[in-house]
Amino acid sequence: MKIVTDSFISLGYWPYTGSFGFNTDILATNPINLSVVLGGLIFFGKGVLSDLLDNRKQRIFNTIRNSEELRGGVIEQLEKARANLRKVEMEADQYRVNGYSEIEQKILSLRTSASTTLEQLENNKNETILFEQQRAINQVRQRVFQQALQGALGTLNSCLNTELHLRIISANIGMFGAMKEITD
Repeated sequence: MKIVTDSFISLGYWPYTGSFGFNTDILATNPINLSVVLGGLIFFGKGVLSDLLDNRKQRIFNTIRNSEELRGGVIEQLEKARANLRKVEMEADQYRVNGYSEIEQKILSLRTSASTTLEQLENNKNETILFEQQRAINQVRQRVFQQALQGALGTLNSCLNTELHLRIISANIGMFGAMKEITD
């Protein structure tokens, strides 16, 4: 095993000749190794990196397109909502106007009805007053007539004697008999 170990250790001491060997100078070999690795990465990784970037770019474009479509849909819904709002506002205005006109019509109807009712009540009041006046006049007439009749009877009773009384009765009976013959 010592021979294998010695052979690796002795590699560092090989002279720089045209033969194959390892260069142990880190400063000289690092840029070369880095350029080889970077060259390999660029050569072999260019396709993978390009595909990754293309996929990322495509996802971004798809996201933007979806966002634009969603934005268009939202704008369309907003316009529909605005149109519905305008329609509802117009209907509300119509209901308001119709409601006011209905209220005005009902107020006019109530005023007309109230004035008709007041007129009827006024007529009823006037008829009642007239009726009560006629009744009072009739009562007064009856009392005046009764008092006049009582006064006349009292005067007749005091002035009449029996013979005059019998003559008046027979004259009245004669008048009634004559009236009965005319009516038959």
